[in-house]
Amino acid sequence: MILNPRPADATPVAHDRVYRALRGRIMQGDLPPGEGLTLRGIGKEYEVSMTPAREAVRRLVAEGALTMSSSGRVATPELSNERIEELAALRALIEVELASRALPRAHMALIERLQAINVSIAEAVAHRDAASYIRTNLEFHRTLYLRAQAPAMLAMAETVWLQMGPTMRALYGRLRKTEPPQFHRLIIAALRAGDEPGLRLAVRSDVTQGLRMLAS
Repeated sequence: MILNPRPADATPVAHDRVYRALRGRIMQGDLPPGEGLTLRGIGKEYEVSMTPAREAVRRLVAEGALTMSSSGRVATPELSNERIEELAALRALIEVELASRALPRAHMALIERLQAINVSIAEAVAHRDAASYIRTNLEFHRTLYLRAQAPAMLAMAETVWLQMGPTMRALYGRLRKTEPPQFHRLIIAALRAGDEPGLRLAVRSDVTQGLRMLAS
């Protein structure tokens, strides 16, 4: 018996494609805080029907990447100062532990890769490219944390990044950066020296300093 396949946009593949694309944009700060989204607009942008658009939004709301009001309005989150402080504290806890676990596996190839990413971050700063800056900054951290071989912990860190993506875009504009994060150089130096206390301090400072400035 021959079964007619379902339309392409009704498959789980379509829903997952929309979810991953939107998730990446939110995490990387492509959308500002409070940006409204509609299912119709998402469907048009990604050429899918309402069903996969709705399912993608549902997942992102559950992860805290989007908010949904009682009236059904969907938007990127606008974080209160208290929420920013909470997420900064989470980053300090989770990412410091990930870096510490990565240290024993920090071979020279990893250090060279982090240095190369830092060059890309410097280029993004020089061009005042907020989206590239956030993307390469996250790449720097993810590259290091992958060496921790702690996937559950990394998933928790990425959930925090996801909730903070739009706020990070606002933070970049406020700080008016003119050079790469100074603590990245300290992270690389600590990795090279095998200095765990120095690494933990550099990571904690890197992930909290700017956020707490935004909340002040």
